[in-house]
Amino acid sequence: VDQALVEALVVTTTGGAGGYAELAVADAADLILVPPAVELPDAVALLADGRTALLLHNQADVRPGESVLVEAAGGGLGSLLVQLATAAGATVIGAARGDTKRELVLSLGAASYVDYARPGWAREVIEVTGGTGVDLIHDGIGGEIGAQALTALRPGGRLSSHGMASGSWTEPSADVTVIAGAAPTPAQLRALAARALAHAAAGRLRPIIGQTFPLAEAAAAHQAIENRATLGKTLLIP
Repeated sequence: VDQALVEALVVTTTGGAGGYAELAVADAADLILVPPAVELPDAVALLADGRTALLLHNQADVRPGESVLVEAAGGGLGSLLVQLATAAGATVIGAARGDTKRELVLSLGAASYVDYARPGWAREVIEVTGGTGVDLIHDGIGGEIGAQALTALRPGGRLSSHGMASGSWTEPSADVTVIAGAAPTPAQLRALAARALAHAAAGRLRPIIGQTFPLAEAAAAHQAIENRATLGKTLLIP
């Protein structure tokens, strides 16, 4: 391999298996150099969520002056989508469960915060937009929350569904513009991850690491995520 990689600080994926380890083997072509200005935990937090956030943001084509609803805005991916949409000049409404995430979401640039554990939260979103509804929804939850979010979308508005944390996808109605971009290639994913790290190095993107666990406590980390007791990204530390 390129000798410049020897002793270099890098991040990479392991293809979905084998990553919970102190040592791992990866293809040299898949390595992404960590910029000197980025701390390693931040680089790890940005590796998957950073590339995904940039991909979703680019596909959604967020424009200045638009209103954007970001679900799970206090999570690892949602917190990045809030920052990207805000930087693009959009008015962002961050939605999450409980008041504990309000301060974080607002500090990331969101103009408003709504708690979707509270009845009538979608009406609050409509009120924030002056009654018109939002132009775009970043939906990572689906199910009932996704369905309620759609009621706050203006006619012809855009829906970007990237997850189904509830167990089911959001079913769009006929007057919804569904964003369905082409699946990125491995090379495009690497480029997006590298761009996310470059944004972090320049101070344009801040990953939120809410909690860390020793590698030996991986089960506790999963339990915390399942119990919705986490903020931002959760990292395992070897």
